[in-house]
Amino acid sequence: MQITRRALLKNSTLASASFALIGGQSLFAGHASAATKFTGVYYIPPSYEALSYGSDGFVDYLKKQGGDTLSVDYYHSGQLVKADEQLPALRAGAIDFMFHTTSYITRSLPILGITGLPGVVDELYRNPQRLAKGSPLMELINEELAKDNIYMLTAGGGILQPEFIWSTAASPIRSLDDVRGKKIRIVSFEATSALKPFNIAAVRISSSETYMALERGTIDAAVANISTIYGRSLQEQLKVCYELPMTSFTVAPFMLRSRWDALEDDAKQVIEGAAQWYEENFASYCNDVIYPNKYWPAVQEAGVEVVLPSEEDLATYRESSQAVWEEWKEQVGKEVGEKAISLALGQI
Repeated sequence: MQITRRALLKNSTLASASFALIGGQSLFAGHASAATKFTGVYYIPPSYEALSYGSDGFVDYLKKQGGDTLSVDYYHSGQLVKADEQLPALRAGAIDFMFHTTSYITRSLPILGITGLPGVVDELYRNPQRLAKGSPLMELINEELAKDNIYMLTAGGGILQPEFIWSTAASPIRSLDDVRGKKIRIVSFEATSALKPFNIAAVRISSSETYMALERGTIDAAVANISTIYGRSLQEQLKVCYELPMTSFTVAPFMLRSRWDALEDDAKQVIEGAAQWYEENFASYCNDVIYPNKYWPAVQEAGVEVVLPSEEDLATYRESSQAVWEEWKEQVGKEVGEKAISLALGQI
């Protein structure tokens, strides 16, 4: 089984074709009754110490507590599949679980956009309990994900510190007016939409290419979480951090809903234990430990200037965000979207 999976994942076309032929049974149907071998993936390399902490702990828990119930093969750093291949591989049943940055997959799973909506993320960041396991918002997210046969085990205890605008010495950004006409690396659809009125040129490139793009002047700035800045040593190419809370994300473990439902109770218990550990440790470690004690000091030591947004810029960005909210509600359905936003803002 291991060789078959690995061969399959090296050819995404074959994976898609296999899924089409096999249908809803998926590739794991043959071993569902045993449910002892779990293959998991993550594209983040160990250099992202904060983002790797939770996934490493989750996998370690499975390995230590799995015993005869569960064994794990885990591939980080895109060793088995690249970031854009993870969700198709999961859907094809070629892997059993994945860790994924929510901002990367909101176009495929729109409900996850609630973790990155401009004007919402600052509230969610300050109130992580609103994304806790068993919370109304988390239940709503999984109800919507279930329509695509996806299950999010946990949101990791909340979203991470919001993404800000980081710019070079040649093209410093210290206000929203400075954004106009700039070439900016952005991953999330939500931040891209919010900045559309400012006539930016949004560039989607991988984090591994960002350092060179900044050095060569291919881009002027990047919307990024500090994990990306530190993990890719981007502070060496940056001059200004404009702390406007653009968007955010969490990194979550995902499974197929059908795979989860088919598991024996003892296997579920082990996985639930790992998810609970992840819930209690991931976001809090990033936001409260490694970011303030290691990442931000390194960025400041590199000479990056931190600029706080004016009240006028904050109000302007919130106004721009309303169009993003409306567009997102069209994607997920008005009733679902309004409920999710209200839950995230603590209004219900």
